[in-house]
Amino acid sequence: MDKEELERLLADKKSKDLPYTRILSSMCTYPHEVAVHAHEMFIESNIGDSGLFKGTKEMEDEVIAIIGELMGNSNAYGYITTGGTESNIQAIRAIRNSKRREGLCDMNIIVPETAHFSFDKIADILCIEVRKAGVDHQLRVDPESVKELMDERTICMVGIAGTTEFGQVDPIEELSEIAKDERIFLHVDAAFGGFVIPFLADRDKYKFDFTLEGVSSISIDPHKMGMSTIPAGCILFREESYLKELAVSTPYLTTKEQYSLTGTRSGASVAATFAVLKYLGKDGLKKVVDRCMSLTGLMVDGAKQMGIEPVIEPVMNVVTLRVNDVNGVVEALRAKGWEVSTTRSPEALRMVIMPHVTEEMVKSFLEALNEVVR
Repeated sequence: MDKEELERLLADKKSKDLPYTRILSSMCTYPHEVAVHAHEMFIESNIGDSGLFKGTKEMEDEVIAIIGELMGNSNAYGYITTGGTESNIQAIRAIRNSKRREGLCDMNIIVPETAHFSFDKIADILCIEVRKAGVDHQLRVDPESVKELMDERTICMVGIAGTTEFGQVDPIEELSEIAKDERIFLHVDAAFGGFVIPFLADRDKYKFDFTLEGVSSISIDPHKMGMSTIPAGCILFREESYLKELAVSTPYLTTKEQYSLTGTRSGASVAATFAVLKYLGKDGLKKVVDRCMSLTGLMVDGAKQMGIEPVIEPVMNVVTLRVNDVNGVVEALRAKGWEVSTTRSPEALRMVIMPHVTEEMVKSFLEALNEVVR
């Protein structure tokens, strides 16, 4: 196949992918232009063999310090992952390895019933029982339900800072107190909320990071609201000892050991994350969040004018609306070119207001929604 023919084939395949301009269901978005530039510049870099790519490794170290500082601890330990699933796996694997060396077996962890499906993968991969705690009327995990599920083989609790379906923040502060009292590992899944909550106007209402003594690890995804390229997640530990629990010997590489789940790792994603954080800084990231939250308010207000109420008032840029015949509404909207999603319990229409969303896009969607529900 010659180059021109190949380019036509690629263009045909690309035309079948949906543009983000019609997507309201995804927690990913178009990467920032500086991220794209950096990604292309470091496209061949394999940070899995970091001795060969020292500049890329320097960027990763600085990114960990920057994100750690954003999460309340500039001395946190971690690395850039492929995303929230890998980060969650590694957090649980670290505490499992620690407890296994102490002789514990038949371990369990407790997650909210609203937790990401990656924890179902964790149950399978790590052979750990995953117990699911109930939630309150605001769809946040109930600390009393968590305590009821705990026993002598519970090695970890999980709290979510920005649930995938509803964008809620679990009462991490209460979980932190339980973690301290019970001397148990607390992992916070902030894959989505990590780059949102620190920039909210009422951020002090939602304590979730290393400023809470009981928090042991945090997952946070630059390729979501951090506007980096895919794949770019991040796992952070309060203590280096937990990162060391993930170490494997790498005798034929330029480093003595690796902590990552994957061997070959994209240095391009590291460079993209570095570029966005250095270019936007906290002020730039806050502007992104402010704009998304403004459009979130526009979406909710427009729906209310049609008589459609949100399941909860949005904490962050995730909107869930109560509509009759949710699946029918989704199909009708899809026929009009809109991609939205649904929640499980309660069933609702779900939209994520990401940086690619514009005011015109929200207004156009509301017109379509009004036609469908009428």
